[in-house]
Amino acid sequence: MNKINFPEGFSPASRVWIYQSNRPFNEKEVLEINEQLDQFTAQWNAHGDPVKGWGGVVMNQVIILMADETRTMVSGCSTDSSVRVIKSLERQYEINLFDRLLLGFVVKDKVQLLPLQQVAYALEKGYIDENTLYLNNTVLNKADLDSKWLIPLKDSWLAAKVGVKA
Repeated sequence: MNKINFPEGFSPASRVWIYQSNRPFNEKEVLEINEQLDQFTAQWNAHGDPVKGWGGVVMNQVIILMADETRTMVSGCSTDSSVRVIKSLERQYEINLFDRLLLGFVVKDKVQLLPLQQVAYALEKGYIDENTLYLNNTVLNKADLDSKWLIPLKDSWLAAKVGVKA
């Protein structure tokens, strides 16, 4: 899996929001979604002050929003505006971006989703193993996005839950 290049010039403390789609996007959808995210982040404001933001589709199935709060803190209102954009994308593309019960894994360089209750079965059948990359969508800042987002299953919170030894 190639390292994902997130934008330069963002503080490691930048806040991130990760939205995993229940299906992959096609090329046309990726271009359209990235364009909509560019338009949103270009006018993202918190109490009238511009938020330094970035948004993009990664791995054809995950939308990431990032806000560098070194100059402008993201307020409740500006967070709400980002959620409205995400909900609008859900309607437009008939996808679900808020299903936290589907867990993402990188299998053969593609995102594969598994419901929590099927992870043990997937391990047992060899579909995934302790070294399969898990999408730890609970990361909250850019530093963790860079180092703790795509991690081997054995290093995740999920390992103990499904009986994988670290």
